[in-house]
Amino acid sequence: MEGTNDERLDFGKMGYGCKHYRRRCMIRAPCCNEVYDCRHCHNEAANMLKRIYDRHELVRSDVKQVICSVCDTEQPVGRTCTNCGVNMGEYFCDICIFYDDDLDKGLFHCDDCGICRVGGRENFFHCKKCGSCYSIGLLGNHSCVENSMRHHCPICYEYMFDTMKDTAVMKCGHTMHRDCYNEMLKRDK
Repeated sequence: MEGTNDERLDFGKMGYGCKHYRRRCMIRAPCCNEVYDCRHCHNEAANMLKRIYDRHELVRSDVKQVICSVCDTEQPVGRTCTNCGVNMGEYFCDICIFYDDDLDKGLFHCDDCGICRVGGRENFFHCKKCGSCYSIGLLGNHSCVENSMRHHCPICYEYMFDTMKDTAVMKCGHTMHRDCYNEMLKRDK
């Protein structure tokens, strides 16, 4: 690949990825040795396996190998491709092994949560008692429930802590997906 260093780093930006993330690499899942665009793609596929005991989820921090989507080179986790020099993600977190080209999401890593979040650090605070990040509008204005996000949505049963969906915090301090909450209200429940 020819061009200036900046052109090389930006090559293919926003042109690769999956429905979850725009990025220029895929991951090799160490749990099954398969290649996926992201951990969500892996988890969706792995949880559809016919034999229930074969179903599993990828631990994000276990990923050690990535494959450049531009030149198809498999390599250890890193920001730039060791072969073609492309930046595999404008946002890169070496703790979560997370890449994304879409900086408009306001990506940030929360050390207390131990994961990357979306929405902009300036719009969130970490509640130590609840054990999760909440919208700044809830600062001093919510009922604390210890580890309130470390459970499943009571409507759809998806795990809440690392959900990609908007979350509603009830007056009582419990949480559920905003779409699930709105649907519940529509049905007068």
